[in-house]
Amino acid sequence: MMNLQQTPRLPQRSISATPPHPDEPLDRDDPFRIADRMHHATIASATLGISPISLFQAWQDWALHLAASPGKQHQILNKLLSKQVRLTRFVSDCALEGEKAEPCIEPLPQDHRFSDPGWSKIPFSLMAQSFLLTQQWWHNATTGVAGVSTHHERLAAFYARQFLDMLSPSNFAFGNPEVIAATMREGGANLMRGLAYFLEDAAHVTPHEKCNFQPGRDVATTSGEVVFRNDLVELIQYAPTTGTVMTEPLLVVPAWIMKYYILDLSPQNSLIRYLVDAGFTVFAISWVNPDERHRDVSFDDYIRRGVMAALDAVEKITGVLHIHAAGYCLGGTLLAAAAAAMARDKDDRLKTLTMLAAQVDFDEPGELGLFIDESQLAFLEDVMWQQGYLDQKQMAGAFQMLRSQDLVWSRMVREYLIGERPQMNDLMAWNADATRMPYRMHTQYLRRFYLNNDLAQGRFEVNGHNVQLEDIRLPVFAVGTVTDHVAPWRSVFKLIHLFDADVDFVLTSGGHNAGIVSEPGHPHRSYRSLQYRHGEPHPEAEKWMHETEAEPGSWWPEWANWLKQRSTGPSAARAPGNEETGYPPLDPAPGSYVLMK
Repeated sequence: MMNLQQTPRLPQRSISATPPHPDEPLDRDDPFRIADRMHHATIASATLGISPISLFQAWQDWALHLAASPGKQHQILNKLLSKQVRLTRFVSDCALEGEKAEPCIEPLPQDHRFSDPGWSKIPFSLMAQSFLLTQQWWHNATTGVAGVSTHHERLAAFYARQFLDMLSPSNFAFGNPEVIAATMREGGANLMRGLAYFLEDAAHVTPHEKCNFQPGRDVATTSGEVVFRNDLVELIQYAPTTGTVMTEPLLVVPAWIMKYYILDLSPQNSLIRYLVDAGFTVFAISWVNPDERHRDVSFDDYIRRGVMAALDAVEKITGVLHIHAAGYCLGGTLLAAAAAAMARDKDDRLKTLTMLAAQVDFDEPGELGLFIDESQLAFLEDVMWQQGYLDQKQMAGAFQMLRSQDLVWSRMVREYLIGERPQMNDLMAWNADATRMPYRMHTQYLRRFYLNNDLAQGRFEVNGHNVQLEDIRLPVFAVGTVTDHVAPWRSVFKLIHLFDADVDFVLTSGGHNAGIVSEPGHPHRSYRSLQYRHGEPHPEAEKWMHETEAEPGSWWPEWANWLKQRSTGPSAARAPGNEETGYPPLDPAPGSYVLMK
């Protein structure tokens, strides 16, 4: 029998998996269903995986309810007239005062399209002000229509914004003063560089293919060894840098949607290296990059052959019965489900639980949940069914749509018209190094979490039996990030209400990734902290945030101190692996799975 712990590469046969659950038929033998799925997949391949039916339903819901709401029609007509008056007054002020005229509308704080001084000059200022007023009016028109479902309202407003972003005057060479100035200054050389960049991108050269950041050489360089491997994970144990370590080891469970080394970037901003230097024995899971062989691997498999297999290995390698565990993003969701199952089964090996930008309640799903409804999920499932997985490029397209103003249009203007390409950094290189999602597991994840919110509502099953988040009674450390568009901090804050546990909550500046990669010494970082003790009145998120002053600096030291306070003291430092218990070092970190394309 093959020893998976010593297998350096995936087997060529199909990966075995838990048999399909009865309520999740794969429909492999139904020719009519197969025909439907193939047709859906063909449509979705041309629409970045977006369901046109879902889009039509949203616009239909909005249009029909607006047609039946004369009061709302009158309101938005009044707003249109008032905006025309404001724009006319601005034109008059420009004629009298020139560039000193006060704008009639300001861009949103995150909108930097019109920040160049050239936009204050006529006629560019008129174009910018007219566009911003139009954008505001469409937001007024697509929101607040009685009877429209919340989901359809969000979709209608989102697609209206997408269409307007495409028509922004900043996107056109002769309508953008910054592009005109660059062209005049360089004699058109900027346009030639931009054309070269465009042709390079058209040749499908990805940022990761041409970047200088390679795992094991430039990033993911913290010293360690792969000490366990199966068909889903490599478990890395990092070499100690201190003479003694905290007795209880720490297991890090990253998201499987991207490579694990977001937590081990360059040496100066590696959270894993920081923890090792702080005196912890750190283990980290590195997920396999799945392909068609993994199509039937389930969410239960990710718990059993991922989290639980790693915990078993950590226990046998260190000989310690209690283990700190930390989950990042989707890894935190997975870890919470595993922790609830362990509590159900009276498995008390977890010492503490840390949730880094991780949700368990998807009632506020963030921008990623914007598209998830039955129609959208059906199209997405059929794309994955056809391939056996969701491809990185398909996920990238959806992410770009969510932030098209920055990730599509502004980037195209900057690179193709102004001729400037940002220098690749470690975080950008990691972001370009995406992974695939296996069909069955990702379908379960989207349906049970984003669509049904089963875990928070007590309907989620692990290994065929129900789990309850209230059974988690460990000390919990949770981190939310202020501008997180993936796991909104208010959703992460709900951990306080869902776990029967003491929760230390930190709200840090930055977004989903940059807020977590927030090393000491990083400029402009700050955080707020809350110590909630189980049994106290539950705090309100907004009230707490506005009443709490932000502390300057990184939240990393606070977490390290929190872990130390909940450890039993120092022990002798441990070299990676333990041959006596059957876990010899297999390969140097970062291992082989992180290198899979």
